[in-house]
Amino acid sequence: MNTSLNLAPPTARPPLEEPVLTSIADALRRDGHIVLRAPLPPAMLGGLLRHFRSLDDADFKRAGIGREEEHQLDRKVRSDRIFWLDRDNAYVSAYLNWMEEMRLGLNRHLILGLFDYECHYAYYDRGTFYQKHLDAFHGNTNRVLSTVLYLTPNWQPRDGGELALYPSVLHGNTEAEEPLLRVEPRFGQMVIFLSEEFPHEVLPVQRPRYSVTGWFRVNSSLGGTVDPAS
Repeated sequence: MNTSLNLAPPTARPPLEEPVLTSIADALRRDGHIVLRAPLPPAMLGGLLRHFRSLDDADFKRAGIGREEEHQLDRKVRSDRIFWLDRDNAYVSAYLNWMEEMRLGLNRHLILGLFDYECHYAYYDRGTFYQKHLDAFHGNTNRVLSTVLYLTPNWQPRDGGELALYPSVLHGNTEAEEPLLRVEPRFGQMVIFLSEEFPHEVLPVQRPRYSVTGWFRVNSSLGGTVDPAS
């Protein structure tokens, strides 16, 4: 993935406009999920993709399931690789600023008590997947909202890797076999959903798939034990 690019910093912090924030809050209140077609400017998306591709293969670690004593690597469940993000890169820092605006806005609209946001790059090579799972378990976690921003350029239906989102487990749909919706990993598209409610899976990938996966969390002192990594 390393292309040794010289990354220029973004020229401006992209605003999270109030109508967009309101539409997110309304959808989460009504449905528990939302798909945003293109919430971020192309320059920021391009910068994130260039940073993603500039990283060495060795920088990405195999993703596991569970935390601490229960953490394990199981390629029969998930086979992606991840790179946790911080503010060392200007485009990543600008993205984190945008998500901070979202955190503050959603707390204002929905009183969710969101405390912070964590995220990583997720790299799915050809033939990889992530079986159906929850990002958090009800009443026993600190993750509240899950987000996925897709960075795969020129995605086509034959490329696979869609996110299949299943009906909420809080409505008695624990064994639902048909997804509620399938989110195509198109460049610049973002999906946001309630972490405790919606089982989901990444369908088998037919070409390299890039994304930023993250979670808004509440203070762990309020949320009990830490949830499984996703």
